[in-house]
Amino acid sequence: MEGINISTKLFAAINKQIGFELYSGYLYKSMAIYCKLNNFKGMAAWLNMQAHEENEHAEKMMEHLIDRGYKVVLPKIDEPPSNFKSVTEIFEKAFEHEKHVTANIHKLYKLAVAEEDYPGQIMLQWFIKEQVEEEANAGEIVDKLKMINGNLGAIFMLDHQLGMRK
Repeated sequence: MEGINISTKLFAAINKQIGFELYSGYLYKSMAIYCKLNNFKGMAAWLNMQAHEENEHAEKMMEHLIDRGYKVVLPKIDEPPSNFKSVTEIFEKAFEHEKHVTANIHKLYKLAVAEEDYPGQIMLQWFIKEQVEEEANAGEIVDKLKMINGNLGAIFMLDHQLGMRK
């Protein structure tokens, strides 16, 4: 089926972002494994939910392209890091990663505007709003971990709190 009104440049950029979203899910899974192995099961659960959300984001972009008649080509996914020093490091990396995702989404949106791709702009507006929430959530956890400053009892309380995420 021939694609419906999307430039080659924007198609390639969205397809690349799909791979990045899938990598993000992979990264959060790797972080969850570290937490689970170190008995932070609440944090592992939070990170696993985050991984699931990233996969949903990739699906949303895939559906957008498919609905417009394009074949999605899944790119190779790089191996995420798996050696972490602490849960604080994990959430600092998660926060930095979310900021990187936000920058990518903003670049995609600018491209959609430049290409006058209105359906793409509408789809990407959802992601722009979502990234505000993603950065806020990760940033809040980092702030709490900094306040805790290595206090193991407080870390376990935060672990419990994060495990209650629905």
